[in-house]
Amino acid sequence: MTQTVANPIVVFDLGGVLFDWNPDYLFRELIPDAGERAWFLSEVCNPDWNIQQDAGRSLAEATATLSARHPAYAEQIAAFYGRWPETLRGTLVEGMAIFETLEDAGIPLYALTNWSAETFPYAWERYPFMQRFKDVLVSGRELLIKPDPRIYALMLERIRVHHPDAQPAQLIFIDDSLKNADGARACGWHAIHHTDPAETTAQLRAWGLPL
Repeated sequence: MTQTVANPIVVFDLGGVLFDWNPDYLFRELIPDAGERAWFLSEVCNPDWNIQQDAGRSLAEATATLSARHPAYAEQIAAFYGRWPETLRGTLVEGMAIFETLEDAGIPLYALTNWSAETFPYAWERYPFMQRFKDVLVSGRELLIKPDPRIYALMLERIRVHHPDAQPAQLIFIDDSLKNADGARACGWHAIHHTDPAETTAQLRAWGLPL
């Protein structure tokens, strides 16, 4: 039987949970051939490259380094960040419903995101709901990325600014990346690998949250 989480504090990942972000939205236009596009996004502007910007590398350095390696795709590489807003399609309705229900119930809400410090302001300025979190920890600003244990420790420190007695067992982390959810569990948090909003809602209810 699942045990109720006492005095829960919920920490949201952003991309894939609350935001609909996908480079494919842009590159469908730039690289119409599906096979070539899949190759480009897995071998050139791939997740391993992108995560380094989330860890603090500058967009200019990332673009220049990769363009030197793949000069035939320099224009497309430049577009990855030059036209980055086109990769962000807004918020995810079901994820936002979870956020708003928890907020209405008075559950303390925080965000912990792997996100470039240079692209994050675009979303921060255009999506006012993010300012309703008690705090948002952005990896690119801290030069740390999930699932490094140090970023979870830093998030807990930041939570304790508002909740001095907060303990890891109170924290519930929702992330669409399994390794990031596992990273939180390894630090003593509760965690949900978010793949289906209905399943996330069911797990939160099982822990006693008012959904």
